Amino acid sequence: MSLKERVVVITGATGGLGRVVSLSLAESGSHLVLVGTNSEKLAGLEGELKLPAERVLSCAADLTQPWAAKAVNEAVLGKFGRVDILLHFVGGWIGGKPLPQVTEEEISSMLEQHVWTTFRLVQAFIPMMVKNGWGRIIAVSSPVVANPPANNAPYTVGKSGEEALILTLAEELKYTGVTANIVRVRTIDVRHERNVSPSPKNAFWTTPEEIGATIEYLCSEEGGVVNGAKLPLYGSS
Repeated sequence: MSLKERVVVITGATGGLGRVVSLSLAESGSHLVLVGTNSEKLAGLEGELKLPAERVLSCAADLTQPWAAKAVNEAVLGKFGRVDILLHFVGGWIGGKPLPQVTEEEISSMLEQHVWTTFRLVQAFIPMMVKNGWGRIIAVSSPVVANPPANNAPYTVGKSGEEALILTLAEELKYTGVTANIVRVRTIDVRHERNVSPSPKNAFWTTPEEIGATIEYLCSEEGGVVNGAKLPLYGSS
């Protein structure tokens, strides 16, 4: 299940999940492209990884900007000549209000962060993967898509659109050697509260390490049999 020498683009790399996955993939021998909005945080993560310069590239970019995905793609190809894996961890949350109180700007913000970033990254990176006959695309989503809760419309709309893009892509990628999958998570338990202070609230939270283990399988040769999946990493709740 080796990922050695694979070129992996990680968006949201300096977040709680991105950091853990980056550290794990660095140990696996992958070449890493760290994408985030804060140059100082990217430099800090790069220092923590302790990778030789030829194995890592940091790209400070706001992926909500229309030009950003193409710019990152050009930087990746300029250094590594290809991309094998895209892990898309970008996306915030807006909610907490009933639908009549939600503004158009809030819906637009969630569409920008979840739908448009995914759309632009896919358009930038997929052609090279298909040309090479191998690739993996993984997005992190939420169970709210399957069962929309009250007072969560902006986030639910954004994640629903993102999933629609990934699942459409999975159908289009059949027989190409490239797969597209979704990992659904209720809450990312960066502080491991589920284990440190267990409660009914955090019983179905998921640690970054658990998510990372699933992602590494999906990115492996063995994981190539999985395409168009919505993997539920949140227990039975």
